[in-house]
Amino acid sequence: MILIKNGHVKTMAGPDLLSGCVLIDDQGKIAAVGVDLTAPEGAEIIDAEGRLVTPGCVDAHCHIGLDNEAMGWEGMDYNEIVDPLTPQMRAIDSINPQDEAFENAIRGGVTTACTGPGSANIVGGTFTAIKLVGKRVDHMYIKEAIAMKCAFGENPKRCYGQGMKKSPMTRMGSAALLREILFKTRRYLQDKEDGKNPAFDMKLEAMIPVIKGEIPLKAHAHRADDILTSIRIAKEFGVGLTLDHCTDGAIIADELAKEGYPAFVGPSLGSKTKIELKNKSFTTPNALYEAGVKVSIITDAPVIPLQHLPLCAGLAVDAGLPVEEAWRAITINPAESTGIGDRVGSLEAGKDADIVIWTADPITTVGGAAYLTMVDGKIVHRLDK
Repeated sequence: MILIKNGHVKTMAGPDLLSGCVLIDDQGKIAAVGVDLTAPEGAEIIDAEGRLVTPGCVDAHCHIGLDNEAMGWEGMDYNEIVDPLTPQMRAIDSINPQDEAFENAIRGGVTTACTGPGSANIVGGTFTAIKLVGKRVDHMYIKEAIAMKCAFGENPKRCYGQGMKKSPMTRMGSAALLREILFKTRRYLQDKEDGKNPAFDMKLEAMIPVIKGEIPLKAHAHRADDILTSIRIAKEFGVGLTLDHCTDGAIIADELAKEGYPAFVGPSLGSKTKIELKNKSFTTPNALYEAGVKVSIITDAPVIPLQHLPLCAGLAVDAGLPVEEAWRAITINPAESTGIGDRVGSLEAGKDADIVIWTADPITTVGGAAYLTMVDGKIVHRLDK
C-alpha cells in the first residue's frame, strides 16, 4: 500500500483538504481520502510536503497515438480518406503506445485521454478511452468504444467535395449522409431483431451501439449552425451526443444550455487556420459555463501537445473561467461526459489511483509541473528521479 500525506488534496468530489492524505491499495485503487489517515504497517509513505495533489488530468478529445510525433506521413493513422462513411474503423487498431507523446503527457500530469479518428469523414469510427502508460493498447483502454466520431463543416467538404468531387460538397450533403446511415442502421437493427437475417453489413453493425444508445455521436463542429445541425440530427434519431470543439459556443450558449449536451472546447491555443475558427477564443469555456453548459477543455493533440492541457485551462481562467471550474474541465467533467467517471476524474475511494503531485498549481502558476505522476497506483514519473 501507499500513503500520500501532507498534501493540498483537490479531490474534485468535494472541498479541498488542506492537509490531506490519499491511501492506495495493492490493486492500484484509492482506498481512502481524508485527513490524518494512518498508514498500514509496511506501507510506502510519500510526503507531498504541502504540494497540490489532484486526480490525473483527462482529455476528452485528442488523436494521441494515431497522429504520431516526429513521424510525418507515416505517423498519420487517423483519417481513412477513401469513403465519407467509415464507422467500422476502430481507434485501437491505429494507436501506437510507443509514440513519445505518451511519455510527454504523463510528465505533464495527463493520465487519461479519449483518442480516435480525425474529422475527414462524416462518420470516422470509434473513439477509445485509454490510460497513457503501457506497451500494448489492449491493456491500456478503460473503455474500448466510448463514442462514434462524426464531423460537420469544412473538413469533410474539403476532403470530398473539393478533392474527390463527390458528396459531401455542402453542409446539406454532410447532414444527409449522416441521416442516411442512421436510417439504414435503424432498419438493419429492426430486421435483425425481427429475425429477418439481413445480409451482414460491417458499417451498420458498427453503428448499432449508437442507435441503441450505448455510445454517443462525437460531433466535430465549430460553427454555430453546424453545432445546431448535430443536435437536430441527434434528436431526430434519439441518440446521444457530445459537442466537440464548439468554437462558436458562446454565440449560442443559451440554446446549448437548454439542450443539455456536454461541450468539449478547444483547441483554443494557436492561430485561426480556417474560416470556421474565426471566433476561437479562451473566453468560450466561461461563456458556456455561465450559461449552464457542462464544459471540458481539450487539446485536440497533437494540435496542442497533450501535456499542455493544464496550460489551456489556465488560459481559460485568465479569460474569466473560475479556477475551480477550470480544474473540473480537465478532470471530473471530461471523465463523466465520456462515460468513464466511475474510474477516473476524482480522488474517491474505489476509483483508480491516477494521481498527480504538482510542483505548483499549473492552472494559476506558469511553470507548475508534475512532481510525481501515478497511474493505477504505480509511480510512472517523478521529477527528482
